[in-house]
Amino acid sequence: MNETALLHIPDSSYSFALSKKELVVRLRVDRQDQFSNIKVLYNNKYLFHEGHKEKEMVKTYVDHLYRFYETTLQLDDPRVAYVFQLTNDEGSFYFSEDGITSDYDFSLGFYNFFQVPYINEIDLFRPVGWMKEAVFYQIFVDRFNEGATDKDRSYVTMPWGGKPTPTNFAGGDLKGIKDKLPYLHELGINAIYLTPIFKSPTNHKYDIINYYEIDPHFGTMADFDELIEAAHELGIKIVLDAVFNHGSHLGEQFQDVIEKGKDSPYYDWFIIRGDYPDLKQINYECFAECYYMPKWDTSNPEVQQFLIDVGTHWIKEHKIDGWRLDVADEVSHDFWRNFRRALKTANPEAVLIGENWHDSSPFLQGDQFDSIMNYAVTKAMLDYFARQRFTAEEMAERLNSILMRNKGPVNQMNLNLLDSHDTHRFLTEVGGSIDQLKAALAVLVVFMGTPCIYYGTEIGMEGGHDPDSRRTFDWDEANWPMDVWELTQSLFALKARPVLSDGDITIDAENGLLRIKRTTSDESLVLYVNQTDERQTVTVDSANSQLHLSHLAEVSSTEPTTVTIEPKGFAIYTSTK
Repeated sequence: MNETALLHIPDSSYSFALSKKELVVRLRVDRQDQFSNIKVLYNNKYLFHEGHKEKEMVKTYVDHLYRFYETTLQLDDPRVAYVFQLTNDEGSFYFSEDGITSDYDFSLGFYNFFQVPYINEIDLFRPVGWMKEAVFYQIFVDRFNEGATDKDRSYVTMPWGGKPTPTNFAGGDLKGIKDKLPYLHELGINAIYLTPIFKSPTNHKYDIINYYEIDPHFGTMADFDELIEAAHELGIKIVLDAVFNHGSHLGEQFQDVIEKGKDSPYYDWFIIRGDYPDLKQINYECFAECYYMPKWDTSNPEVQQFLIDVGTHWIKEHKIDGWRLDVADEVSHDFWRNFRRALKTANPEAVLIGENWHDSSPFLQGDQFDSIMNYAVTKAMLDYFARQRFTAEEMAERLNSILMRNKGPVNQMNLNLLDSHDTHRFLTEVGGSIDQLKAALAVLVVFMGTPCIYYGTEIGMEGGHDPDSRRTFDWDEANWPMDVWELTQSLFALKARPVLSDGDITIDAENGLLRIKRTTSDESLVLYVNQTDERQTVTVDSANSQLHLSHLAEVSSTEPTTVTIEPKGFAIYTSTK
């Protein structure tokens, strides 16, 4: 037994309460070690010395180094003590805070058992209910659709369909989005993430001058309220972009500091080295190296209150459904904890999605974000579909590893994406292969979490690095690959099934095929993806299974059914129990 591989951490993604009566417990072991069974021995921590209950753990996930076991304990008391019992061909062993031992003295367990001292109601991670069934659509507002016919268009510097540059404007606006809500509803979208809409001099609006004013390029406050009302009537949520790491150098506060230096009441709202900010020497902290985006000091209580007021205002007064949090991992944990408390008081069902590109478990313990933009999944998709760096087995291992970073409720809400305004378009990354895009969309929808597509993915939009990834939407349906649109719509319809919103997940490989299986007590759904260079066959028991959706796959009429999946193809089977 490889003792160095054993890992369990209480009050983490390895031990988390779903309620005061339910505790999920995970254990990591070396993937090469074989056990006939692994059990959790548990009880009220004050009664542990008198006896214990047993619960067998189930092997759930495997990555390239480890195997993970998991179970959910049903509790009679919110004060829990537990140790693990591992049995192999050499006998039974115990794993506690003291590590692996050949025996265990339960009478002295209070020294070294794992424990949850008390499950406090306020510490529970409370999922945002609607996120489990959400299908998101990200819109870069200036490039999606122009709807206002009477606005001043003097700012527009590129024709619709023209080549985007970092500084030009195409004219997309809020009325344009409202006009296309029926289109999005038909596609199967029930949540929209908008890039920033507040007053700003740029086309992307990530350098905000005034957080309380809709940018005139996009319309008016009335236009926004009408968009919210129309979206909600169709059952579509609206999530806005919160740029709280930095503001604009043209904002009222920074301009006051430029004028008055240390005498400005806002001097300490920023992080400045010197008496006055110097825009040429950039003697102040900012986003990246962008002098025009000075960084807020979110350690300052006044800054915290200013930004919290912004966040709660749009929740209370304009009924938005949450925030996507820009550059979230560069903002203080203290701020996000205070921000979450205020936002959840205003609306417990408002979602908070961090823009974190890396492992973000410190932000996802239930006191800060609900989820993140899951760029780890984006990278895995690129490695599997675009770069052919992964076999099916390696892709399964990577996806399993990503799931093990977080608690179960986080995995159900993470925003999984193929691309965004900050990346190359996925279709471009796969060399324009429609087949690869279709297969990737299938994985995106079947994988655990909340799928999000970037505007135009459903009509095969391409694009390289920013700003090329921010092209205008082509509304001429004659140019659309309708097979992509129709497949996207069919996949999104699947997301409403309980098996994809609530089902358990198993990811592995079979005969070179990636297999993702989702299960509930009533139904199972299995996705097979063929990224090999040869056709592969899968045998499915046809008694209770049916081919639900496929691409480049052919079903034979034999019993049991044999499905042939061509290279770059996939097949989705569903069955009832």
